[in-house]
Amino acid sequence: MAITRWDPFNDLRALSRRVERAMEPMYGNLPFFREAMPLGDVGMWPAVDVYEDKEEIVFRAELPGMEQKDVDVRIEDSTLTFQGTRRLFKEEKKENYQRVESSYGTFTRSFALPGTIDRERVRAEMKGGILEVHVPKREGAKGKSIPIQ
Repeated sequence: MAITRWDPFNDLRALSRRVERAMEPMYGNLPFFREAMPLGDVGMWPAVDVYEDKEEIVFRAELPGMEQKDVDVRIEDSTLTFQGTRRLFKEEKKENYQRVESSYGTFTRSFALPGTIDRERVRAEMKGGILEVHVPKREGAKGKSIPIQ
């Protein structure tokens, strides 16, 4: 009988694959939904909506109370990264309590991008605490209709 070494991370990897397969009907098999959530203290974790049409992929991040100078948007290799810091601007103190309900701190969100994007035409805009990053697709990647004979 052979001795088999037990690796506790095998169970975690199997669970991760099962969860990914379970989520696939909701999000599809889109590579930019596969992102790594950091371990440890997350700080702020802004919500990001991602949608795609024939022309581009759009990332819409909710960053209430933040300004353009507080956020950095980068594309490195095939990864789009948003990072920044939301600072506590007012504390309400009365008697023996302190109340802070909003999320504050640093954040980083990264998304894998497909190889069909046009990196030179990526643009970002921020209005009213909503960051939108438009990632256009290259001309050849948009596809074309093929008539059936």
